[in-house]
Amino acid sequence: MELIKQNFSIKDLENLSGIKAHTIRIWEKRYNILNPDRTSTNIRTYDSSNLQKILNVAFLNEHGYKISRISKLSDEEIAKMVRSISASTSKENRAQNSFKLSMMNFDEELFNNTYETLQKDKSFRQIFHQVFLPLLEQIGMLWQTDTIKPIHEHYIVDLIKQKLYFNLAEIKKEIKPTTDKLYVLFLPENEIHDIGIIYLYYELLYHGNQAIYLGPSLPLTDLGYLLERHNNLSFVSYFTTAPGDVEDFINQFNEEVCEKKTYELLLFGHKIREIQHRELPAFVKTYTNLNQFIDNL
Repeated sequence: MELIKQNFSIKDLENLSGIKAHTIRIWEKRYNILNPDRTSTNIRTYDSSNLQKILNVAFLNEHGYKISRISKLSDEEIAKMVRSISASTSKENRAQNSFKLSMMNFDEELFNNTYETLQKDKSFRQIFHQVFLPLLEQIGMLWQTDTIKPIHEHYIVDLIKQKLYFNLAEIKKEIKPTTDKLYVLFLPENEIHDIGIIYLYYELLYHGNQAIYLGPSLPLTDLGYLLERHNNLSFVSYFTTAPGDVEDFINQFNEEVCEKKTYELLLFGHKIREIQHRELPAFVKTYTNLNQFIDNL
């Protein structure tokens, strides 16, 4: 339990809620929205109930409720009002806040309850695109601003991957391949961020394609074993933190894999932005977001 973050700075609240620290201070002073403790050096600290409240207040404020009105409500009334807003976008925002809370407090029950609520009127693909993808973008920003630690990111990503693996197993039972091409998905050496490529794997199977995923940190030399067994191959990789030089990787792929025959190489991920405006070999296709590719499947 000592790993669970119980106290938050005002900067943490700003990063998690989207409400500027200056605005939070004004709301505290004028409306008593939050009741922070103070350290011996007079620095504000907030507990998890304060975090929950500012997320709810931010949610209502985004949906047109003035802070002067919200401040007159009890915590229970605020929570009830949040629950009563039933528009689709509201559900998505509320779910993202709940997932962030489950991450901060390592609360798997809250994560599963929130996911099950979304499942009542959304497919897994809708949940992933409308909730999980925006959530993962937010988590990336929270990590960069030091609001969360790697342990928080690892925890929530693993919970999302559990749902992804479950739905992968279901799709393999329900949908049979209708194409001859085999998509080979892998991550380059030293790349371990796999949630993006696993979801690509899911989408390929969902659309009736043959696909296999070979896992993270795979040496390019190992791909040669597939060349002996399959003719119609397309290779797919996802770059988040590796390789160090994308163009060097492409050149190595050309030497190791395309010695006798040229194979298509599809590249995704943040590092692709490094080569966005460079001239690449014809066999390479790059995508800066998943929908660019999925929409054409």
